[in-house]
Amino acid sequence: MKRLFLTAVLIAAAWSASAQNYMIVNSEKIFKSLDEYNTAIESLDKLAEEYQQQVDDKFKEVETLYNNYQEQKAGLSASSRQLLEDTILSKEKDATALQESLFGKDGTLMKRRLELIQPIQKKVFGAIEAYATAKGYDLVIDSASNPTLLYNSPKLDCTQAVIDSMK
Repeated sequence: MKRLFLTAVLIAAAWSASAQNYMIVNSEKIFKSLDEYNTAIESLDKLAEEYQQQVDDKFKEVETLYNNYQEQKAGLSASSRQLLEDTILSKEKDATALQESLFGKDGTLMKRRLELIQPIQKKVFGAIEAYATAKGYDLVIDSASNPTLLYNSPKLDCTQAVIDSMK
């Protein structure tokens, strides 16, 4: 009786899975096919380099102050040492604050990334949805962001069709 029930459940599951109409896309490939996305990424990379240079300069300044302090430490009075230590700590805190303001979760670079990439994402996801709806697909699987997708049949991959539909 248990075997009959198990067999019926497996048959129902297989039928249900085969009844679903799904497609697979590689969103990363779609994004990279768009000039506006590549331009935005290049712009963000340049901005990140500029910001990183600013942060590096601040930390180099702190390092220089610290090295000079270490060289002069023996000849300084206790109050002078304390003043220099406070200055170094303050500069280090400022450098860390700059780094966070530029690269942090709510930093300038992330805000700029959202400004540039979000409209492109909406366009791509809209095109995927429009294509899936037009072709009658019930489910879309993204092979770019699914680390557990071990295999997909090339006949299910609609990435190029979505790219073509966006042109």
